[in-house]
Amino acid sequence: MEKIKEFKGLNGNIVAFKEEVADVEKITFVGAPGVCTPFAELFAYAVRDKESVFITLTDIESARKMELTPQGMQLTEPADPKADVVALLGGISLPKANLKLEDVEDLIQKILKKNGKLIGLCYMDMFQDAGWEDKLDFDCIINGTLNGVVKK
Repeated sequence: MEKIKEFKGLNGNIVAFKEEVADVEKITFVGAPGVCTPFAELFAYAVRDKESVFITLTDIESARKMELTPQGMQLTEPADPKADVVALLGGISLPKANLKLEDVEDLIQKILKKNGKLIGLCYMDMFQDAGWEDKLDFDCIINGTLNGVVKK
């Protein structure tokens, strides 16, 4: 894939996502439990004017609405996962997720509306490292790089 834009920091990451989904009504996030859920909640909060759903791994029955509460975005009641955008979170590409690419492709076929967008949301080149970048038909991948330091 060709690099078309650079950004810095978490805010830049969120703005890039908001721009990619500006023209859609509904987004379904697909991620690993625990690790990806807070990132999905963060991205869903940034686009809280849109309908958002979260699916755990490839378990379509786990689809839950993401709704704004006083505590932020929360997973609530069961939801229809069919969406204009399927946003795959990088955690599903890690070996610990134990997913087969074919199962992910099957899920995408079931939930992505015709002419919808497939977006990858990851950090540290997760989809590239897993070999998924060239195997899935991503419309775009928003990849952030995290650099950190611990001070005492």
